[in-house]
Amino acid sequence: MSQTASLTVASPVGPLTLCERDGRIIHLQWAGTGKDGTPALRAAADQLAEYFAGKRQQFELPLGPEVSHGQQRFLDALLAIPYGETRTYGDLARALGISAQAAGQACGANPIAILIPCHRVLAADGLGGYSGLGGVETKVALLRLEGAGSLLI
Repeated sequence: MSQTASLTVASPVGPLTLCERDGRIIHLQWAGTGKDGTPALRAAADQLAEYFAGKRQQFELPLGPEVSHGQQRFLDALLAIPYGETRTYGDLARALGISAQAAGQACGANPIAILIPCHRVLAADGLGGYSGLGGVETKVALLRLEGAGSLLI
């Protein structure tokens, strides 16, 4: 099995550690001390910096989350949510033929937050949760960055 490399970058929502294996981003952690500088990790760091600066709306990176087929289907649905837009857990549940609770659990299990935008998924009656460092406050910050802040009022 090949080695995992990691790189930690500063961001407005705290330090983010990107993990890569075989040229594909496999995980984003909400802390850490990765120092490897592989091409995939440098590209991800650059694109995250552009995103947080308001200069990038879509990531163009080789993603390789190590998840089941069902979870990959869910992650693909998250990737289809456009920048600045949101969906509800119920919307995703109906589209994928799963329960809203399963959609919420799948969001929480997303191994590559931000790059795979689980922050764009809301509860029917509010924000819902967020598994990233800072919880709902981080979710709000990401939605505001994308101009979806009007949904929060």
